[in-house]
Amino acid sequence: MSLRPKPEKRDPLARKVERHVPPGQRSRAAHALAARAATGRFVLQQCADCQAVTYPPRDVCPQCWGDLVWQDQPRGATLLAETTIRATTDLYFRQLLPWRIGTVALDAGPTAIAHLSPTLAVGARAEIRLMLDKGGNAALFALAAGETPDMTDTQWREFVVPVRGSTVLVTDAGHPVGRAVVEALKAAGAASIVAGIAPPATAPAIEGVRFVSLDLTDTRSVSECLTDIAGPLDIVVNTARFVRPGQGLLDQKRALDVGVLGLLRLTQGCGPMLRGRPSAAFVDVISATALAPDAAYPAFSAAEAARLSLLHSFRHEMRGANARVISLLVGAVDDADHQSVPLPKVAPARIGKGVVEALEQGLETHCIGDTATEAMQRWSADPALFIRENSL
Repeated sequence: MSLRPKPEKRDPLARKVERHVPPGQRSRAAHALAARAATGRFVLQQCADCQAVTYPPRDVCPQCWGDLVWQDQPRGATLLAETTIRATTDLYFRQLLPWRIGTVALDAGPTAIAHLSPTLAVGARAEIRLMLDKGGNAALFALAAGETPDMTDTQWREFVVPVRGSTVLVTDAGHPVGRAVVEALKAAGAASIVAGIAPPATAPAIEGVRFVSLDLTDTRSVSECLTDIAGPLDIVVNTARFVRPGQGLLDQKRALDVGVLGLLRLTQGCGPMLRGRPSAAFVDVISATALAPDAAYPAFSAAEAARLSLLHSFRHEMRGANARVISLLVGAVDDADHQSVPLPKVAPARIGKGVVEALEQGLETHCIGDTATEAMQRWSADPALFIRENSL
């Protein structure tokens, strides 16, 4: 049985469907809300003086004109009213009608408009998710209390990237992390998985997975791998990196060639393939040392910081292309590259699970393990202090 994805039947003369993204003009406060939604938090602004919670985002408290701060809020709500939109002049929503929205009374205080799941009835209790739409804007999505999101729901699929039925490329299945990601995607129902193997590594025995030669330091190898896929590509997961302690010049060069230039070669090759797919994503597994350098791994930390910066630029490039770009931040991995690093370490299987979580929960930044979570919290609170403390 062939492991190649079945080619899509296309009329070479037919005009391609242009896929639009939601309107993107937002205020500075709305961008601040989106930055927090990207990590999966449900936060709203709360007045530092009168404690009133407000939504949508504002610059000052509408009650007393006091200063507003971002606070995590309870996710509960009650659906007050609902309607179904069947006509619109917006190019994005015209492709998706009918679209169900409603008014919800948040347990946090405000009344807000939210996108609705098909099972949520007026008067019922709801759980509110703060999600990012395909334009990178924060929006409220209301699910029935205790409901598991339905991956077949058209509205929900616009906020996430379903794994089931997708064609996936994983760049380095010769490493334990890459193998774990392949196993997790297979368990989540990916229709076709292409896994890269950088010589001299050998392909592991995983049924239903097609292994191809892929060396991110070689432009020709990247091009041949993507050409060999010979079909639609929905998700790319980049797990390739070069980890060595110290700052030897040869190690630094290799780390930059794999982590930074390799990422550039990959994004330039797969970007056009992801552009315009109904639901597409690029996931990059990055060390938390990208936020603040690890004194024991200075060369690797520098490469990861440059890699994260490049990924942000790629996210901006793909924002209007209907494709998500996700950064998966991890601490020290329980592998041969981190033998001398004390616990806690992240198991490769947990990273594989994290990739699926980020895709199916609509996250842009996902921290895996206590080390990465703490690093993101400290960096968000005071970057300069965190970098200084981490370098001592």
